[in-house]
Amino acid sequence: MTHVGRAVALAFVLALGAGGTTQAAEKAAKAAAAPAAAKKSGSAKASAKTPPMPSLTWRGDQTTARAFMKDLAKDYEASRQGRFTLQPFSTISGLDAVHDGSADLAGSARPPMPGRAAESDENFYPVAWDALVMVTSPKNPVNNLTLRQLHDIYLGRVTNWAELGGEGALNLYAVAGPLDGNEFSLRQLLFHFGDQDVAAPRLYVNVEKLEEGIAIDPHGLGVTTLSAAHANPGLKMLTVENVSASPATIADGSYPLYSTLFLAAREGAANKAEIDKFVQFVATPAAADVLRRHGLVPYGDAPMLPSRQAERTAFIDARVRPELAAAAAAAAASASAEAPVSAPVATADMLIRTEPNTLKAQEAKARAARIIEEKKAAKPATP
Repeated sequence: MTHVGRAVALAFVLALGAGGTTQAAEKAAKAAAAPAAAKKSGSAKASAKTPPMPSLTWRGDQTTARAFMKDLAKDYEASRQGRFTLQPFSTISGLDAVHDGSADLAGSARPPMPGRAAESDENFYPVAWDALVMVTSPKNPVNNLTLRQLHDIYLGRVTNWAELGGEGALNLYAVAGPLDGNEFSLRQLLFHFGDQDVAAPRLYVNVEKLEEGIAIDPHGLGVTTLSAAHANPGLKMLTVENVSASPATIADGSYPLYSTLFLAAREGAANKAEIDKFVQFVATPAAADVLRRHGLVPYGDAPMLPSRQAERTAFIDARVRPELAAAAAAAAASASAEAPVSAPVATADMLIRTEPNTLKAQEAKARAARIIEEKKAAKPATP
């Protein structure tokens, strides 16, 4: 018998026991049942008035899924702002799903690829700075790689750890999927082409499987991210040019292989209002705390990094291709000196007003600031 049933029965018995009539007992029983019934009715009405939370579908690479998306989606749902269906798989699958409308948001550990049609109608929203880290087994005695060594390893010119201070054949691992975020970003830095062919015979379906393989292979080497490797005792992160990857060396740009993690959404998507709401949520202080727990640097915490891309490229080129570095520096200086200030500033102002959180807006803002500073530096001092 339910609580309501027991209360009704008790009221009926008490009324009769007090010498009341059957009619009086029935009246007392109805009075006992009324508050519970009213409460149940009110609860049902309140439930009926609560609209279901809007739902979004996210698809993307394992890097962004592990780095921030799983935790941010959980917190977003806990705040009752919306629900998420998460589909971690690969960079291309996420970007293509957003392009064809089967997903609302994609996760990507690389920027858009120029000329790729499926990405031309998508806005890329920078979320955090991470670092590309070269990992091997803790049993491997090698601790550092230079940028030139990395370049030659990926081209198949260095195939033995003995050339790097270790011993045995070097087993280079890579993710098999085309245009994978980590692979693309590293090859872009080393070769200026994210789709550069490399000599990596051991291919894996995603970066998690790559990490598992390297952890049990003392001769293995591959690229993952600081957010993934910093808490994995089965992986040894190598320094690059004797600089360790950390949130501090990412933020100040001293670690040369820092990278950006993105969310991407199609321009004019059906759920644009809900997408924009989540993008704004990702920029909140609470979300920034989640990013920091994963070893990431929130994008806004390193405002000077976007304007230092040319400087970083020159640094890497000077160590990888010293014969070309001087010519490239001269060409960049000439282009910067001739660039009018008004056009970049106007472009940045327009994008900040209309698409403030997108990658192109942030890059335009950084470019305008850099050109203004260069013009000031070039101006003759007044007597």
